[in-house]
Amino acid sequence: METHGVLAPETADEVRAAYEDVGPAAQNVTREVAKAMEFSKEEYDDRVTGEVVETARDALFANLLEVHSGTREEFEDWLADYEYEVVENGSDDVEKVAWHVVPFENTVVTASYQNEPAAARGTLRRIVHGKFYRETLSRTAD
Repeated sequence: METHGVLAPETADEVRAAYEDVGPAAQNVTREVAKAMEFSKEEYDDRVTGEVVETARDALFANLLEVHSGTREEFEDWLADYEYEVVENGSDDVEKVAWHVVPFENTVVTASYQNEPAAARGTLRRIVHGKFYRETLSRTAD
């Protein structure tokens, strides 16, 4: 079993804090990319909107999420120690699984893969962000 990523928020409040922490990095990355693309000040002001920075923030946050990966047997052995609802993505017939725990939802989300663990991690992070964290962020933002 391998683990990638650094964010494993335990609560909705920890999700909000981690999301806020990546905000300045997203803004800086966006600014540096625009600079590398030689945007003029006017072009920067026109094209680098709040929505663009927010997209960068979402991508950074999602890509920092902790994901475990291994064989289906390793996943089943790991899962035996918990009582999470499992939300599976992919095929049962594939021998490898990537998974991310959303503890405050009592859920573990999986994505199966055969040969591309990095692609499975990326897919899983997008799924988890879209189905769990985005909703959590909108709830905790109120």
